[in-house]
Amino acid sequence: MTSLTAPGVVDALAARVVGRRRELEVLAAALAADRHVLLEGPPGTGKSTMLREVAAAAGTGFVFVEGNAELTPARLAGQFDPSRVLEDGYVPDVFVDGPLVEALRNGSLLYVEELNRVPEETVNLLITVMSEGELTLPRLGTIAASEGFRLVAAMNPFDNIGTARVSGAVYDRMCRIAMGYQSLDNESDIVVRNTSADDRVLRRRAVAVTRATRNHPDVRVGSSVRGAIDLVEVGHALAAMRGAEVTASDIGLDAALTALSGRIRLHEGGSSTPESVIADLWEAVLAQEQPRADDDSQGKAEAPGGATPASP
Repeated sequence: MTSLTAPGVVDALAARVVGRRRELEVLAAALAADRHVLLEGPPGTGKSTMLREVAAAAGTGFVFVEGNAELTPARLAGQFDPSRVLEDGYVPDVFVDGPLVEALRNGSLLYVEELNRVPEETVNLLITVMSEGELTLPRLGTIAASEGFRLVAAMNPFDNIGTARVSGAVYDRMCRIAMGYQSLDNESDIVVRNTSADDRVLRRRAVAVTRATRNHPDVRVGSSVRGAIDLVEVGHALAAMRGAEVTASDIGLDAALTALSGRIRLHEGGSSTPESVIADLWEAVLAQEQPRADDDSQGKAEAPGGATPASP
């Protein structure tokens, strides 16, 4: 594994992962110190992107696991092939490695997404590996972690649907890195990097309305920057289909409804709908632009001091 603390490594990573230099530094330091890491934050904040870049910079393998209720211990660790067991018995060659055993054998980074959706009995396997540096499976024996193996898990602590509380035993064995949303400038840069069309007005509106979803009183969970990216792309496609300007209000509103209404989660018991929230926020974003337009027209109508400018 390449040393993640070598000069220039974090600089190179920071050039590819927008607005995450501090998180990159502490993640690289934790992995270099042979620690396991928990990345905690809302969706779309760059957790997977950051870890993939770090793994590539370290020159190590990267094994991805999607955490959900179907991730049983057998699916995570692996199991004996039933058809071959009938012929050859329980011999090592008959065992089919799961992602955990694959990462242990190869000294890879094991990335478990949505850890708080994983069943408790499966999480217990990970606790054992973090504690002992090895995994013991019936009829197979003990698999020791090869040099370079690290467990990095991620979860969204704000989603309470289909999730469970992560036990203190997990937190006690992992270094935690909290990841919030990026700044306005950083999110604008992310949208530029991930959209094919170049339109500053729609891009500015897309970022503004997306960020506004996180502060609306009726919204429990707002949209990530992915919503702004989709809004820009859908807006340009709609404008081309309708033969209209991409900055037209109805184009932007329809694109915003399409890109954002499914990404927000409202508080229970409220009277608002996702569509009404997005429509209100879109109108608010346009209203913020109106004084700027009025000021421009006022400046053209009057000379400094209030005098009417002379005709040419």
